[in-house]
Amino acid sequence: MKLRPLPYLFLMLFTGLAWLSSCDDIIEPSIAKSQVILEAPANQYTSTSYTINFWWDQVDHALSYHLQVVTPSFANPGNLVLDTIVSSYKFSANLNPGTYQWRVMAENGSSQTAYAAPKTFVVAASSIVGQTVQLTSPANNYLTNQSNIVFQWGNLYGATKYQLEVDTNNFVNESAVLVNQTIPGQQFSYTFPKDQNYQWRVKAQNDTAQAQWSSVYQVIYDHTPPAQVTLVAPANGVTVPLPVTLQWNTVARAVKYKLYVFQSDGVTNYNSSFPMSLTATSYSFNLGASGNKIYWVVTAVDAAGNESAAGSASYFVLQ
Repeated sequence: MKLRPLPYLFLMLFTGLAWLSSCDDIIEPSIAKSQVILEAPANQYTSTSYTINFWWDQVDHALSYHLQVVTPSFANPGNLVLDTIVSSYKFSANLNPGTYQWRVMAENGSSQTAYAAPKTFVVAASSIVGQTVQLTSPANNYLTNQSNIVFQWGNLYGATKYQLEVDTNNFVNESAVLVNQTIPGQQFSYTFPKDQNYQWRVKAQNDTAQAQWSSVYQVIYDHTPPAQVTLVAPANGVTVPLPVTLQWNTVARAVKYKLYVFQSDGVTNYNSSFPMSLTATSYSFNLGASGNKIYWVVTAVDAAGNESAAGSASYFVLQ
């Protein structure tokens, strides 16, 4: 029997440990035996606020949570009030007066926990004074390149109408806001006049009372594309061997680039992989045969989804 030298054995041991470590990074741990602990609202809690803030303990390796709320109980359900997937361990919703039960299940890509034992809570009827509306869409700090937006919010029990305000100066001067509209429903369509940060809020009302203003949400409207990309290498018209490293300059505000590669006609995409989205400013092209003429161009895309204009396509010939 031939003995292996010690350095070889240490190398094999190190390689094996590294492989096990990498497998742990790849294989998603099961959470089937974990438990979700519900924190609030506590069992038998009575709320005079229509806004209920659900909160539970995070579960290790969970990617999302499945929250369910019924009335009056899961044993005797009359109505499924909430059935939603959330990525956080907190969630807020406005509920009408009544008796409810809630429960949560944790999930990841390959496993899930059992639902936590449900807890009961009561929402007591009260005046809308002191209550707040829950804004639903668009989410806070939403970034868009679409000029038209639909503001949406949840229903508040006892309200018959809603006051919507939209501003660009954080409501410092309420007499100068962009929108101050009273609406019977729960949505309003608006067209942004220009690129800017906008704030919006909603207040519920009825004939005798007014609720509190909701939280202020921000929407960023940006429809200005980034600057044009400059191609760096290979130079236009050169003959080069495979693989060809395509390089271009960095563009301010770009979060990714779109690489277009065309066949010799300069119009037909080289194959179904193009255009290709990349975060780097280079790409190794290793396709084609000697004598092929390849055209290429790159555009920049910003966080709002605006794409820069395409410059003149460059070409190279495969050696």
